Amino acid sequence: MAKPALDKDLKKLVKLEQVTRDTGRGLVPLSLAVVFLALVAVASLSVVGFGGGWALIMTASVVGAYMALNIGANDVANNMSPAVGSRALKIGVAVAIAAVCEAAGALIAGGDVVATVSSGIINPELMPSPAAFTTAMLAALFAAALWINLATWIGAPVSTTHSVVGGVLGGGIAVAGVGVADWSVVGRIVASWVVSPVLGGTIAAGFLAYIKFTITDVPDRLEQARRRVPLLVAVMAGAFSTYLLMKGLSRVVSIAPVTAVMLGGVALLITWWLVRPAVDRRVADMQTRRHSVGELFTIPVICGAALLSFAHGANDVANAIGPLAAIYTTVSQGELVAQAEIPFWILLIGGFGIVAGLALFGPKLIRTVGSKITKLNRVRAFCVTLSAAITVIFASALGLPVSSTHIAIGALFGVGFLREFLANRGNSLLATPEAMPAGSSPLAASAEAAVPVEKQRRRYLVRRSHLVTIISAWLITVPASALLAGLLATVLTRLSLPMLG
Repeated sequence: MAKPALDKDLKKLVKLEQVTRDTGRGLVPLSLAVVFLALVAVASLSVVGFGGGWALIMTASVVGAYMALNIGANDVANNMSPAVGSRALKIGVAVAIAAVCEAAGALIAGGDVVATVSSGIINPELMPSPAAFTTAMLAALFAAALWINLATWIGAPVSTTHSVVGGVLGGGIAVAGVGVADWSVVGRIVASWVVSPVLGGTIAAGFLAYIKFTITDVPDRLEQARRRVPLLVAVMAGAFSTYLLMKGLSRVVSIAPVTAVMLGGVALLITWWLVRPAVDRRVADMQTRRHSVGELFTIPVICGAALLSFAHGANDVANAIGPLAAIYTTVSQGELVAQAEIPFWILLIGGFGIVAGLALFGPKLIRTVGSKITKLNRVRAFCVTLSAAITVIFASALGLPVSSTHIAIGALFGVGFLREFLANRGNSLLATPEAMPAGSSPLAASAEAAVPVEKQRRRYLVRRSHLVTIISAWLITVPASALLAGLLATVLTRLSLPMLG
């Protein structure tokens, strides 16, 4: 009897040690994040000194860094998840590539003049005082960061832009009333909740259908791949060239949309000319299998993920540091400023914050988006990545404020539901008596008939639970961040902190 009791005690001890190790590993990223925030506080003080408003600037810098950490943990998953989910990249390599490209995009092309996130959503001129404006911006930044942190914890990719929009809206209304908001802008953002995922899903499903019916599901798939894959890769190159010129490099070079499209066309032709011989050589050594054709898309998927990360760093760094830049400029000049030039030290906070958040907390959501919504291979990942670039171009041309997060997730669901539709269409045919193969034995026929019809006809290739979680998070992002910001702004105003005065 002593031995079983000893075994039980040893098992309990082993479980306790395992829990302790897991807890310790979980605390490491959190500890490093706290260290990063402390370094930001020290760095901001070294830049601005102990002059007027130093406490507010230091606090805003730490909150902006916290926001950047959350953007890296949540938003970057949309760029790298197709490459990881399709196994084109391992998670560690994907995080390293994303970190380099995000930092490059933020530091090279992310310092555009920010019409402080507030100027399109609320009217700074209607603010009662500079102190009220800085209070609203600080509350907006902190509320958006808190909401994104919560969304990351539950595994829901949300739009950081919409989080900031809600925060600015709630903070502005709390200190200046409902009239300070521009409701037409808010209405366009609400409309983008539908436009972004539907457009992204439709385009991704369209490309996947084209590839299936013209390349992977035809008898002469290698010959068709030799002819069509160079064109598809060229379309991706043209789309990303246009995307980067229109959105990602606006600070480095100012190019009209028509010119960007024309240069994208030139990139398309050059890429097609260069890729054709390379595809010919690869096809000559391949076996006629679907998996072999998918390997042709490996490099395009990796390049597309890297370019999406660069563009994301260039565009979305403003979500972390736009309000911070507004606070710094207002405090420095002592008056309300409609536009704020982002100082380089603030740009560093945003760029390195995104990279730190990605490295410390990003892998969890990358795995969720890349593998837990629907199964990806190289072809599907290619369609998702290409859809993201094309959708942003279309939306920009139409003046629609779309979310890159909504586009990427919509594209994933688009390819998943298309696969599900095609698979169930095939099952429906197999379930009919006319579809039984000629010469089938009575035993096989009876076995087929014994399977419930719903089991024969229905396959689920998209996880509905993730769909519900993600859509719910999308719907409440703006209201939730607005409510949080309103509460924070009210508390800060009631406290009348000296640093806000």
